[in-house]
Amino acid sequence: MANDKKMVEQITSMDVDFAKWYTDICLKADLVDYSGVKGCMIIRPYGYAIWENIQKILDSKFKELGHENVYMPMFIPESLLNKEKEHVEGFAPEVAWVTHGGSDVLPEKLCVRPTSEVLFCDHYANIIKSYRDLPKLYNQWCSVVRWEKTTRPFLRTREFLWQEGHTMHATAEEAIEETERMLGVYADFHEHDLAIPVIKGKKTPSDKFAGAEDTYAIEALMHDGKALQAGTSHFFGDGFARAFNIRYLSKENKLEYPFQTSWGTTTRMIGGIIMTHGDDNGLVLPPAVAPIQVVIIPVAAHKPGVVEKAEELKEALKGFRVKLDSSDQSPGWKFAEYEMKGVPLRIEIGPRDIEAGQCVIMMRHNLEKVTVPLENIAKTVEEMLEKVREGMYEKALANRQAVHRYEQPQEADHSVIQPPSHNALIIREAAESVLRVQRLAAPQRQRRGAFAAGEHVREEYLIQQEYEHHFEVQRQKRQQVLRRVEAVPAECEHQRLRGEEYAHENDKIRDTHNNACTQSLCPDKSEIGAV
Repeated sequence: MANDKKMVEQITSMDVDFAKWYTDICLKADLVDYSGVKGCMIIRPYGYAIWENIQKILDSKFKELGHENVYMPMFIPESLLNKEKEHVEGFAPEVAWVTHGGSDVLPEKLCVRPTSEVLFCDHYANIIKSYRDLPKLYNQWCSVVRWEKTTRPFLRTREFLWQEGHTMHATAEEAIEETERMLGVYADFHEHDLAIPVIKGKKTPSDKFAGAEDTYAIEALMHDGKALQAGTSHFFGDGFARAFNIRYLSKENKLEYPFQTSWGTTTRMIGGIIMTHGDDNGLVLPPAVAPIQVVIIPVAAHKPGVVEKAEELKEALKGFRVKLDSSDQSPGWKFAEYEMKGVPLRIEIGPRDIEAGQCVIMMRHNLEKVTVPLENIAKTVEEMLEKVREGMYEKALANRQAVHRYEQPQEADHSVIQPPSHNALIIREAAESVLRVQRLAAPQRQRRGAFAAGEHVREEYLIQQEYEHHFEVQRQKRQQVLRRVEAVPAECEHQRLRGEEYAHENDKIRDTHNNACTQSLCPDKSEIGAV
């Protein structure tokens, strides 16, 4: 047992140093390794298996909605990138350039794709000619490169894996519907498959994706009270279509510009899983994406019949991702190892269990052990995996509510409310003002984190001399917006917006953060929809 304790001690407690705890888990659980290329990571087999399971589930959801997978080149000519001015300006600071082919200087610089909007548009200009060619529902699984200054495994690396959907539609209404539908896909995947509760919303104008008319995002609260942007969906209008001269002949025999969307999520989700569910013993993985859903540990394996019974048990559970560890390591070492790797269920079976026709199952998320009969073990495991998923979700939801005491607005009767652009603004202002007051009133060590209803992952260290001033400002603002919201009915969650007034105030706080922050874990913008 001494060796088991030592293994757990290799992980720094999250209460001592959250950033170090996160890095320890990434390395000790065999998710990643450092690369010889600065700012890039090596995703090890166990970490990549998580991504493969994520990819499999999402790809199936995309295809059910009619999307097709394609693959675009990884290089973009400078002239092509420059066709959409706002887009290129948004990405210019992060672009990696290729200037030589072998020893020859290239006649035109090539950028290594940071995103692929211009590549898809260049292609769409060649293949979209008629209304019969619409909609175009394409998706791409690939890697992209953004030359980040500060990196952290999964959260922010110079090269990362993602998927990017790019669609074209005949009308703005169809494109907006697609934008919202795909945001809903991401939200459902996070809440059902990853057991991560999320909040859906529209980004402020200053936070939207470069070149987009509107950017929608899902965000989740991490253990340390910060929010993580976990997926985005963008409505581009016809801006890219005009820039690339993409036109189609309508049913009315008129040349029209189509309307575009893009949506994506990345390996950042793995970081979100770690920071939402992990504990001081290591990973806690949702069953849907866990590389190993069930691990079987023979106890007293040297005794006759134990390993054989464990093998029978593995065969009975072949419908799950199951591993039998019959190595010569001690049971205690194995317990600690698979707890650190976050395996949802651990089955222990020894001579006494065999004699009694039973086994012991431990659930990783709460470390609870139960004794169950071997009969109908597959059905029992299926039920317990669902129990694990539900337990993980409820635990994450309780953490969010404990940190921010945030009450979701009730769904409104849209037949009687005023225009969303007015009401949602007021409601969002009210909710976020309350959150800011609560956060600023907390002890200084807890005055970190994002605004729960939709801010990026931010580390906010307010210098002490400005603390009382910010608190008073937010208290007064809260009273104002609460008086305004009394007469406004609540709206659906997906329609809540940030107000411009709030965005302005938040910008001032970000400026303070930029001058005062010393924490190493500070990804200040998202890979998707980055400012």
